[in-house]
This record gives sequence, structure tokens and C-alpha cells, in this order.
Amino acid sequence: MRWHPKGYGGQRRDPEQVKREGWREQGLLAVSLEDTRLTWPERELVRQLGEKLYGSRRSDEGGRHG
Repeated sequence: MRWHPKGYGGQRRDPEQVKREGWREQGLLAVSLEDTRLTWPERELVRQLGEKLYGSRRSDEGGRHG
């Protein structure tokens, strides 16, 4: 019998499952701007929220500023 500390060993959860559980259990939302399930206006809203909360992305610096 093998003993693993909590959080070690066992099955890894799918990243989508982690995001889904984070939303349902803690109200946390992780969204990629490249998520194909989002429409263009939804991606733009996500970008605007990200910039408001965390500032410009490094890949956006030196380019377009909002």
C-alpha cells in the first residue's frame, strides 16, 4: 500500500474540470482570450476586464493601447 500526502498521487484533473469547479465552488473564472466558445464581443469584454483588473498584457505593450 502506498501513502501519498493530500494533493499528491492519484489522478490529475482535466484543466477544464478545475476551471468548472473553481467557478461553481468559489466563483472564480479563468478565461482564455483564445477560447473558441466565446464570440468576438465576449472576448473583447474579457480583454477589457483583464486590463481593468490587472493592466495591459505584455504582448499588448508597445502596441495598441486602450
